[in-house]
Amino acid sequence: MTGGEIREALIHAGVMPSKQLGQNFLIDPNMARWIVSQLEITADDAVVEVGPGTGSLTEHLLGKVRRLILIEFDARLAEALKHRFRNEPSVEVHHADGAKFDGRQLFKHRPLKFLGNLPYSCGGAIMKNLLSRPHPFERAVIMLQKEVIDRLAAKPGTKDYGILSLRTQANWEVKPLRTVPPEAFYPQPKIDSSVAVLTPRTSGLPTFDYRLFDELIRRGFAQRRKQLKKQLPDGPLWEEVASQLGVAATVRGEELTLAQWVDLTRAYDPHPLKDLPQKSGEIFDVVDSNDAVTGTATRGEVHAQKLMHRAVHVFVFNKHGDLLLQKRSLLKDTCPGLWDSSVSGHLDSGEGYEAAAVRELGEEMGIAIDSPPEEIACIAPCLETAWEHVRLYRIRHDGSLRFPSAEVDGAMWFPLAEIGAWMASRPSDFAPGFLECWKKFNAL
Repeated sequence: MTGGEIREALIHAGVMPSKQLGQNFLIDPNMARWIVSQLEITADDAVVEVGPGTGSLTEHLLGKVRRLILIEFDARLAEALKHRFRNEPSVEVHHADGAKFDGRQLFKHRPLKFLGNLPYSCGGAIMKNLLSRPHPFERAVIMLQKEVIDRLAAKPGTKDYGILSLRTQANWEVKPLRTVPPEAFYPQPKIDSSVAVLTPRTSGLPTFDYRLFDELIRRGFAQRRKQLKKQLPDGPLWEEVASQLGVAATVRGEELTLAQWVDLTRAYDPHPLKDLPQKSGEIFDVVDSNDAVTGTATRGEVHAQKLMHRAVHVFVFNKHGDLLLQKRSLLKDTCPGLWDSSVSGHLDSGEGYEAAAVRELGEEMGIAIDSPPEEIACIAPCLETAWEHVRLYRIRHDGSLRFPSAEVDGAMWFPLAEIGAWMASRPSDFAPGFLECWKKFNAL
């Protein structure tokens, strides 16, 4: 769309660009085409575009991707987009605030990419809502004011380096691409904009507790000129931690690299399982098809020889009826990175099913319960359960969660309808054992 076409579209929609809403519309069609090209789209992709406005970026995606999901805050522009794309079944338009949009409904559309000419006024809030861990995206291209992009990509020891840099870089590789001058927009902003591409960070860092990481960086940058040791909570001996990090005891937070902040988080993490995704030497009872014990074997032997053994799964629901799902750590020996039941685990030799469920709730999610969990199903051994006799339990929990990062990459509450739709479109996103439990649960 040219500048004239965009102005005409705004007039037709009855929209006078609002400074309060951060509405600056891209009017350079060559720039729009280049920005979209940075998504590296394929015909199998779905794309979420936040702040499509009059559709100057959208038009370069139309017909080239499997699905387009447009999230527009301005009701008039959302209505105009719905009218414009009314005959395009691959396009869905949401009149919604990107900073509050329920991102759980997006997982079923994977593979998914993110595009946004984000409003200056709330770009950070939109990113926090939709691009924070866990998220469904495999690539993101964003345009924001240049000073914000500079902060996202900042290096230690620079004035731009801070909480936003670390929060973003802990999850994404940030690569600034190009500065966009004010002349490319209507109305013209008073500052430059920048385009950056974000790709998920998949290696280079050990596992760590993201919530503890966030708490520590907030403390460390509360007064950025203060020595870090004066701002951290009680924990291990600071001199020993500083030595492990290879920094002076007088170091300030702004001087630590991302890797050092992660190592600091791990040093302050008291969880006993922070380094243990599984124990290969665990001893399990080996059982027959009637679940009678016939002997014992190590975890490694049980899995390698496909011996029948015992396991529990627990479905944890909140007051809204949402089901908690966990994303398995990439360090797990089975189904790494897949989504799974709220809690699951093997029975130790001599342990009962109910006792194992209670133990796993505590170990995997930090959930302590006052009454026994409700057993709702039994599942016979099969290939999908890795030859496990499974007892499925259900509990209600509305409190906090705390999980070991070596075992669990992330956790999120999902409406049951969204899980069903996601599973129908992307069964490969889920651990086979959970798929069996889900089928059994839905047959009750």
